[in-house]
Amino acid sequence: MKSYLALPALLLLALAFGPTKASAQTVKIGTVDMKKVFESYYKTKDAEAKINEQRNSAKKELEDRMDIAKKALEEVKKLDEDIAKPELSKDAKELKMKSRTEKAGDLQNMDREIREFQQTREKQLQEQSVRMRAGIVDDINKVVQDKVKAESYDVVFDKSGPSLNGVPIVLYARDSYDFTDAVVSALNKNKGSAETSAPASTPKVKKP
Repeated sequence: MKSYLALPALLLLALAFGPTKASAQTVKIGTVDMKKVFESYYKTKDAEAKINEQRNSAKKELEDRMDIAKKALEEVKKLDEDIAKPELSKDAKELKMKSRTEKAGDLQNMDREIREFQQTREKQLQEQSVRMRAGIVDDINKVVQDKVKAESYDVVFDKSGPSLNGVPIVLYARDSYDFTDAVVSALNKNKGSAETSAPASTPKVKKP
């Protein structure tokens, strides 16, 4: 996860080691491992479980659709074999050709619907994942902000990831600056007592 509250390292140095001539003001600094917080939050695990459950359900439905299409393809191939038989009468051949045309049309519709189903379900899962992640990040940021206000932090850095140029945001910080565990504890304090959210409804996709 990228930094949510981090400031450039040069700003930290300016705040920590660049007091004005008038007074040497103490700057209270804190660090949080946002990646650890995100992964340790029970709602993150719940969200991942819901997404995986729905992804497996979509996979099963896709496999069922493909099985139906496979059987339809076998029927078309069988009709092709029958039509090619020289002993087949003209009337029988015409009937089988008509049936073959209908089944081939159905097969094309199935193929189109399978592709549309794949695209639609993947889009739905992606959008749901983004919404869940955004809600989780909002929860985390609120707890961090409450901690900042309650303990009067001046600067808080996310120590979990690198900056845009690949250099870690926090090269070094005392362990006493870190309040990651406090954030995790605050987020998980209501685990178990929180109301179970109803599974997100998934729009139905027409079956073939």
